[in-house]
Amino acid sequence: MTKYSRGFTVIEILFVSLIAITASVLFFIQKSNLEIVASDNTKKTAINAMYYSLEESFYPTNKYYPQTISSDILKTVDSALFTDPSGVKINTAGSAYTYVPTNCQDSKCKSYTLKATLQNEADYTKTNKN
Repeated sequence: MTKYSRGFTVIEILFVSLIAITASVLFFIQKSNLEIVASDNTKKTAINAMYYSLEESFYPTNKYYPQTISSDILKTVDSALFTDPSGVKINTAGSAYTYVPTNCQDSKCKSYTLKATLQNEADYTKTNKN
């Protein structure tokens, strides 16, 4: 008398479920990490674009740095880069980007600091080179 069993045992179902749950958790953790890295890289790219526009375009032409920056002042920078990944404009409350001019007189500044607040690393800071 041969007895055939069909279906899965409870242990087999639990084992496969555990593997599926573990894989799902690892996937979402990794996805979150990749999104944070992408956001940090976007912030660095924006700060670098503003920095090089100030140093390579604005300063050589005007011989000073502006008191504020925007797409109207830095025409060589894409206007979307003045808004951080969460949609907040530079130098407004809650923005990941800040521009701090120093040694200013009559809206003409001698130096500045650009900064992006990152999630995975220390703040990304650029200062004037002239």
